[in-house]
Amino acid sequence: MKFVCPKMKWERDSITKKTKRVCHCDHPCTASSCGRMIYIYPAQNLRTYPGTVRDAPEWDSVYKMRVNVEKSISHFKDSFCVAGRKTHNEKTLHADLLLAGITQLITVMVADKIHKHQYIRSLKPLIA
Repeated sequence: MKFVCPKMKWERDSITKKTKRVCHCDHPCTASSCGRMIYIYPAQNLRTYPGTVRDAPEWDSVYKMRVNVEKSISHFKDSFCVAGRKTHNEKTLHADLLLAGITQLITVMVADKIHKHQYIRSLKPLIA
């Protein structure tokens, strides 16, 4: 799978009648005219191709770590309003992230002031 710069556009050359990638970044992160490209190979995708046989001792040890990692990623996405988004507007996403960060900081400050440190990670029990 190939991931390219989000500001990359396909442009058609009128002389050769071919299209090519052109990056329109204000501050390019690479000297390439088509922008940065990142490739992900199927063998590196541990979700689809875990690389070990299920129910083996190696699988059990790796699986426990991966479950914790996936739960942490899901928790971060939920708390910063990135999971399950209905809009892909950059400004809305930026505003949502700022508001989520402010909410997290307020939660930490309130939990610290009332000496309930077990509520630092979640706002819901603190409000209830």
